[in-house]
Amino acid sequence: MLLNAPKPEPTGSAATGAANDMVYRRLRAQIMHGEILPGSARTLRGIGREFGVSMTPAREAVRRLVAEGAFSLSSSGRVSTPELSNDRIEELAALRALLEPELAARALPRAHLALIERLQTINTSIGQAIARQDAVSYIRTNLEFHRTLYLRAQAPAMLAMAETVWLQMGPTMRSLYDKLARTELPQHHRLIVAALKAGDEPGLRLAVRADVTQGLRMLAQ
Repeated sequence: MLLNAPKPEPTGSAATGAANDMVYRRLRAQIMHGEILPGSARTLRGIGREFGVSMTPAREAVRRLVAEGAFSLSSSGRVSTPELSNDRIEELAALRALLEPELAARALPRAHLALIERLQTINTSIGQAIARQDAVSYIRTNLEFHRTLYLRAQAPAMLAMAETVWLQMGPTMRSLYDKLARTELPQHHRLIVAALKAGDEPGLRLAVRADVTQGLRMLAQ
């Protein structure tokens, strides 16, 4: 056996898999961050053109997103983001109320000064997005605030469940942003940071629960 034998070139299957992942990740981010509005329809061919890939990677990426509840797929091949009913919004809000306070509580023992400073920096970015009336940046940085905290929980399965809820809620969160017309930082973020500094688990759970459900329930009214 030659010790320095050249490595084989990537196969066509590997290249297709990389294209699948690229389209999936980029579409997933667009949906989660509210770049795609509720009820927006696309075709597989149009998605392929948008990302410069063939129909196969576009179809596979869409299949994964359909499985996660981020897209629905018609028999004609058109995909669309869901327009959530009030009952569905209430259900997803309840899931956030269950998952996210628990993630925050699990993160609390590891909430050292560097984490708190990072959350405050993200809050500054959220304020800048609000000042620009940039809905997509607001949603993206708001989720970054929560994800940064929850990563300290060291509970990857629970965080994956929370991210699936965020994905299903992304277009609706854009509608919520437009409805609220925010002009200042979410007050509950300040309460979350204060509870982390104080090591106050009940206060942290309460602040997180209020932050992730209050606006959503306004949409369901």
